[in-house]
Amino acid sequence: MTPGIKTAARYRFGIFEADASAGELRRKGIRVKLNAQPFQVLLLLLERPGDLLSREEIASALWPDGTFVDFDHGLNSAINRIREALGDTASNPRFVETLARRGYRFIAPVERLDMSPLLPAAQAPLAEEASPRATSILATPEDLPHVPHRVSKTLFLLLQIMYLGFYIGALANLAEINELLSALPYATALFDLLIVTAAILIPVRSFQFCAVVFKAPRARHQILRIWPALLLCDVLWSLAPFLLLHHIPFGLAIACTAILVYSPFAQRSLILMGAADTLPNS
Repeated sequence: MTPGIKTAARYRFGIFEADASAGELRRKGIRVKLNAQPFQVLLLLLERPGDLLSREEIASALWPDGTFVDFDHGLNSAINRIREALGDTASNPRFVETLARRGYRFIAPVERLDMSPLLPAAQAPLAEEASPRATSILATPEDLPHVPHRVSKTLFLLLQIMYLGFYIGALANLAEINELLSALPYATALFDLLIVTAAILIPVRSFQFCAVVFKAPRARHQILRIWPALLLCDVLWSLAPFLLLHHIPFGLAIACTAILVYSPFAQRSLILMGAADTLPNS
């Protein structure tokens, strides 16, 4: 244990657990690689959840004799390693918040297992809301795996391209689709609905694509905000394979539709996994 750091045996926060005596960080019981120095910084933050730890306080705890000359680089690197291990980001923090030129703060509720829970006052409402979320069918960030940023980003962008292909393809083949829909009740209304939703969703998909590619500020928040409305449209467009019945078997259309019903939920999960975030930084 580094001099100057006094910790409890174990801390639990979300799906993570930090064992100070073993020097290990675990996620759902599975060990997460985190080197000794970043782990010590994490323990300092966990000891005082909700409190600002200045860079000077961290320096005096980790290097009390002042022998470490490249402190700024070392601390920045340690914070980045912590965020990578926790699947966190500086732009949309769930665990470690940066206060510019001042220091860092651990913002999630922390339970010290051999003592009473340590819940920062600012996070009390969050703790109270945890129970209803537990019954939700929608995934929370804690339920999702940690994947590299480029993976979640690439998959999200590919899904946007897929939907753009649906909309543009449908508008390019209106005569064929009109013929296909003509045998159905309310054929005219369905045909008009297809045109209107495609025309609206092309700019929406383009916005999401550009927001992620260019790392727009608050892109994650904005995409999650419009997701419920987009969900309804995505469920409607999950029937798009049936517009290709002149070209594919009926059974294949059913199979493709079943996959597409899950697509909006996959997009939401990818956003929560960091598709719209910038790469971790200090």
